[in-house]
Amino acid sequence: MAVQDFASLTAGNPSLLRQVERIVVDTHRRLYEARGRQWSEPIAYNWLHYEDPMPVARLADGVRRLLAEGAIVNADAVDNACMEARKRGFSN
Repeated sequence: MAVQDFASLTAGNPSLLRQVERIVVDTHRRLYEARGRQWSEPIAYNWLHYEDPMPVARLADGVRRLLAEGAIVNADAVDNACMEARKRGFSN
């Protein structure tokens, strides 16, 4: 996804990029809540370093970090995003 045209990632409502972003942020929220830690969207986006100009790379890094922490990603949301990606010509 990181090497694809950014416009194709942001097309649609919600866009593929937004779908993946929601998966990562929701996983972050559930991990923090499971550990009894304070959570907010600003905390998640700060943790993700989302101000970086490479949002897809930040999302991929965030998923790796969450999985390393033992987080469980919503499989249905991932399947939906993958189906949307395939429809748009992205490969896994």
